[in-house]
Amino acid sequence: MELTGYVDFWFRDLPIVERIQHFERLGIRRLDVWLWRERPMAEIYAECKARGMIINSTFDGECGNLVDATDHDRVLRAWNESLEMAVRYEIPHLFIFSNQIEVTPRGEWVQRLNRDYTPAEMYANLLDGVEKVMKLVKQTTVQLWFEALNTFHIHGGVFVCTHDLAADVVRRFDDPQLRLSFDCYHQQRTAGNLIWGMEQYFGLYPTFHIGDCPTRQEPGTGEINFTNISKKLDELGYDGLIGMECYPSTTEEEALARIRSYFPRAR
Repeated sequence: MELTGYVDFWFRDLPIVERIQHFERLGIRRLDVWLWRERPMAEIYAECKARGMIINSTFDGECGNLVDATDHDRVLRAWNESLEMAVRYEIPHLFIFSNQIEVTPRGEWVQRLNRDYTPAEMYANLLDGVEKVMKLVKQTTVQLWFEALNTFHIHGGVFVCTHDLAADVVRRFDDPQLRLSFDCYHQQRTAGNLIWGMEQYFGLYPTFHIGDCPTRQEPGTGEINFTNISKKLDELGYDGLIGMECYPSTTEEEALARIRSYFPRAR
């Protein structure tokens, strides 16, 4: 297993490019970046390259709504740009979501769809949209990670809000360039059943995110039993990425020490 560091969550008192050297100091070589259009990606890439590190993943805050058939033209334009960016900066993974999320003074909200749909229509639109996106992806070596988002602090009706539905999408396509992102924080917020899900979806997820609930801080700060989570990963033989998509509750050094105490196999 290998730890990956989320630059938007750690060392937040520093400019984002300056955070990279501190991840290197902690021994973290893969970095994940939120919202690539809002970040100085060329600078982040150059700094990582100079230090022998990589940008592991990112996502687009202007990705459009896959569940809205009338929005698919915008979706495909956005994905063309995201894939071009990923190739340019040698980013192996991009996240994909069912809906576009907007950050407002009232919190995070699902962007309003252009018309009303039944759940069955939204799922059909979603599958059609993913198929179109995958045709673009197949022209690259980028792997997409489908992630379910929680409905606790993201309001307005995220369509794919459980790992079960996200896993169904991944299984339907059965494509090595479309995999599942298993996120403990999102799953616990919406559906729970973490260990059951780890067993049911094993083989689908190459990345496993370890934010605790309710604060999305490092393991051991909330309600999730990460001792049992780690034990189950070992039983399953998981050897993928462990995404530190969590806020340190104290110092970054102490948070990393707590993470390593739960996941001693992770380098």
